[in-house]
Amino acid sequence: MIKRFETKLLEEAFEFVEKQNLKARKKIFQNIRRAEQQSDPKFFKKLTDDIWEFRTLYSGIQYRLLAFWDKDDKTETLVFATHGIIKKTSKVDKKEIDKADKIRNIYFKNKKK
Repeated sequence: MIKRFETKLLEEAFEFVEKQNLKARKKIFQNIRRAEQQSDPKFFKKLTDDIWEFRTLYSGIQYRLLAFWDKDDKTETLVFATHGIIKKTSKVDKKEIDKADKIRNIYFKNKKK
């Protein structure tokens, strides 16, 4: 199958995944690979105009990695995971979306330099 995009974990997202148990980590990475290959909101869902979430449900726990797209490079589309959360309510907390958006803005500001 063809990859639709390449996923990069920023430091905080990587640290979040590393803190999870081995089976949960494997499931998170498996779902990221699935999201890269197929358009399915079960694995990757749009939250706002700019922020998306990688979704993993494992052993009754909802893991989320918030992310944004970088389509500036015409040869490669990148998705950057900003940070992770364990979701406890039906909606992602606005402060988590704001945090991902702030990281996105810093990324693009630094990229222009």
